[in-house]
Amino acid sequence: MANWITVASADHVARGVQDGFMQVNHGKSAPLCRMFPGDRIAVYSPVQTFGLRDRLQAFTAFGHIKPGEPYRGDMGGGFNPFRRDVDWTVVQPAPIHPLLGHLALTAGKANWGAPFRFGVIKITDADMDLIAGAMGCAEHKTGHATT
Repeated sequence: MANWITVASADHVARGVQDGFMQVNHGKSAPLCRMFPGDRIAVYSPVQTFGLRDRLQAFTAFGHIKPGEPYRGDMGGGFNPFRRDVDWTVVQPAPIHPLLGHLALTAGKANWGAPFRFGVIKITDADMDLIAGAMGCAEHKTGHATT
């Protein structure tokens, strides 16, 4: 199993969590094709609302990729992005700043936000365990919830 951080505004994340799916990189399929059932997902939201500057800088969702392949969803207006189904876990948002010095992805890096610009980042088990813990989700490295 792999661990992934994806990036999306919190309002977009909320819709995906409500409906049990995720979209990445404005609906592209390639990143979703690199993910497999059971992979863990943490979503980082730099802002609360897409297109606004209402800074959030927190992890806002956590889940596991469900079986099945990427598929097209209908967002209206002719926008049909690729999606994957996700089994989302109930969590609390976790601000990233307290984690920066502890995550291998960001520790000791002045420009810690640079990797997030790619929209999808593969991370270590240890980093995912830290993020899951900060969100109140007890996880083993195998990706199975303890509660």
